[in-house]
Amino acid sequence: MLKPAVIIDSGSSFTRGGFAGQRQPQFVLRTVLLHPCSAGPRRDSQQHPTATGSMEGLAAAPRSCPLQHGIVEDWDGMKSLWGHLFSCSLRVPPEEHPVLLAESPSCPATDRVKAAEVLFESFGVPALHMANTGFLSLCAHGRVTGLAVEAGAGVSHVTTVCLGQTLRKGTQRLGVAGELLSSHLHQLLLESPNQPAALHALTRKTLSQLKKQCCYVSLDYERDLQDQGCHHPARFQTPDGHWITLGKERFCCPEPLFQPKLLQHGCPGLHQLAWQSLQTVPNHARRDVLGNIVLSGGSSMFPGFPERMCLGLNLLSQGTGVQIDVLASPERGTAAWLGGSMAASLTSFQRAWMTKGEYQEHGAEYVHTKFQ
Repeated sequence: MLKPAVIIDSGSSFTRGGFAGQRQPQFVLRTVLLHPCSAGPRRDSQQHPTATGSMEGLAAAPRSCPLQHGIVEDWDGMKSLWGHLFSCSLRVPPEEHPVLLAESPSCPATDRVKAAEVLFESFGVPALHMANTGFLSLCAHGRVTGLAVEAGAGVSHVTTVCLGQTLRKGTQRLGVAGELLSSHLHQLLLESPNQPAALHALTRKTLSQLKKQCCYVSLDYERDLQDQGCHHPARFQTPDGHWITLGKERFCCPEPLFQPKLLQHGCPGLHQLAWQSLQTVPNHARRDVLGNIVLSGGSSMFPGFPERMCLGLNLLSQGTGVQIDVLASPERGTAAWLGGSMAASLTSFQRAWMTKGEYQEHGAEYVHTKFQ
């Protein structure tokens, strides 16, 4: 009898790990190059430790990121990161637990094959399943048909799924996401008068906290930009004690998700990409997809994001007689991980695993047959 599956969702900023059946990841690590260890701090799953807290004693470790925009650029780094997750965080022998690995819609076919090789050969896992994060985000809402709009840290995606099958024509990618928005916020603040000189030295972590605590999505960007009365200020204290005041920067920061041209990206916004994806859905399935549009990813957590997405889609659908709603769970920041946890805990899911025996018989390329 196999032990509970380990669910791993590695993104550009964070890697989430835990066990099937849990409502939240047991550990969240920064997706950086780490070295496996034989012991480490054990934390209760209910504490949901932050990335910083779960890597105590590793301050001197290299901080290069092995995964960029959903694509692995350093496989030795990913192996180190997964090794740390197994041995230091979850503290389980990987050869005793199946692994469900969430993969980015940007993941190339070669990455799927390499991931299978690493997990079966280097870690000896008994079984593996690989699933698109868009599909898993739908699973978190109990759906297998729908449209997933993912706004993450390194990249954003729109993914169309019909009866569990991802439609390639309905998958869209946007290079605007959380990390770029943090840099955008920094530039906006540098251009704002009367800010402290310490602004130049803000760390990525502080910028991320500032963005999460103070920024929101405007429902009418152009109006709010012109109306000074809409620039409701917010104050943020940096770790070194300086105060930063934000006005229009609060809603200007996330606006490139809907207007990428603000960052010189010549592509449509997320709501427009979602509408384009909807047009690729076969007529017989379109109503089901329209009724199951879900949001996921940390950059979808801005206040006002669900309302703006819904407003944008309904403006695009004018004249069609269709009223569009979106599903925005409070847990959408970790929706892909949660969907994997829910799916892997189902009895009916057990036949979906690629076993070590199948890997040995057919090779790593079998992932393309097993996980269509």
